[in-house]
Amino acid sequence: MEFIELGRTDSEIAILKLNRPKANALSPELLIELKEAADLLHNDLPRAVVVWGGEKIFAAGADISRFGDHVLARKIGGLFHAALNRIAQLPRPTVAAIAGYALGGGCELALACDFRVASPEAKLGQPEILLGIIPGGGGTQRLPRIIGVPKAKELIFSGRSVDTKEALAIGLIDAIAPSREELLETALSFVGAMAAGASASIGLAKAAIDKGIEAPIDEGLEAELDLFSESFKTQDSEIGVKSFLENGPGKAQFTGK
Repeated sequence: MEFIELGRTDSEIAILKLNRPKANALSPELLIELKEAADLLHNDLPRAVVVWGGEKIFAAGADISRFGDHVLARKIGGLFHAALNRIAQLPRPTVAAIAGYALGGGCELALACDFRVASPEAKLGQPEILLGIIPGGGGTQRLPRIIGVPKAKELIFSGRSVDTKEALAIGLIDAIAPSREELLETALSFVGAMAAGASASIGLAKAAIDKGIEAPIDEGLEAELDLFSESFKTQDSEIGVKSFLENGPGKAQFTGK
C-alpha cells in the first residue's frame, strides 16, 4: 500500500501507520487503503491495534480539495464510513496514538478507535462548521457517544479545537504521553496488558458493549447473554477457569483464542 504501513510487534500488537506527508490528509485513496488494511487485520487478528500517523501529526483532516459538489461529497463520505466502521468493528482493543493534530476526519478516525492516547501538544477537534459544512465521517455520532451530547454539540457547533488537558478532562482522550518521542511506546504500553489477556473474550465483550449502547437495555442484556455463552467456547475460557481454580485469579497465560 502507498499510504498505509502495517506491521506487528513481537507481542502481536498491530501497528497501522498513516503515511501521506505532510499532514496525512485523508484522501479517497488513503481511505480505500485504510479499509484494505482493516480487512487484513480482520482476516488475521492481532492481539491489539495501534493506529498512528508518526511523531509529527496524526491526521489534519480530509483532503477537502477532493470533495467538489454534494454528489461527490456523499461518495467520499461513504469511503470514510466504510473505512472507519471497519476499524471500529475490529474485535480487539484499538488505540489511536495522536501527535500534533487530529482534526476533522483525523479526529473521526481517532473516535473510531476504542481509546485515544495523545502527545502533550496534540490538538483535537471537528472544525467542519468553519467551512460551512458538518462532520461526515462519523463525528456527529461517535463524538456524543464518547463525551456526551452537550459537549459534543459545543465542539461541533463552534468548530474549536481542544488541547490535551481539556481533552483528557472531557474524556476525549484516555492518556497523555510524556512526549512526542514516547507516544508510540506509551500507546503500546496502554494496550499491552489487554493484548496479553483473553483476546477472543475481549472481542466478545467489545461486541456486547457496542451492540448494547445502540439498543434498549433489554436488547442489550439479551446480546450480553448470547455473547457470555459464546465466551465459554473459547480456549482462553478453559485456560482461565482452570488457572483460577488451581492458582487463584490473575495468573492465567492466555493464548488469545
